[in-house]
Amino acid sequence: MNLTVNGKPAAIDGKEALNVHELLDALKVEQAQYVTVELNGDILDRDDFERAIIREGDAVEFLYFMGGGANR
Repeated sequence: MNLTVNGKPAAIDGKEALNVHELLDALKVEQAQYVTVELNGDILDRDDFERAIIREGDAVEFLYFMGGGANR
């Protein structure tokens, strides 16, 4: 399966479709418990990771939101 991950081509051999959890595992995404996933322009709820299916040609973005900074 060929797809775009964070703007770059990616391939997952031997798969025609994956759910989001399977994709995170296949790509060995670090800190997967903190990642927000955008699929074809739509941000997914974490509760939908099992149901959302990634297919050939899809575009996926992994987003990490960081807090911090100083109040002045």
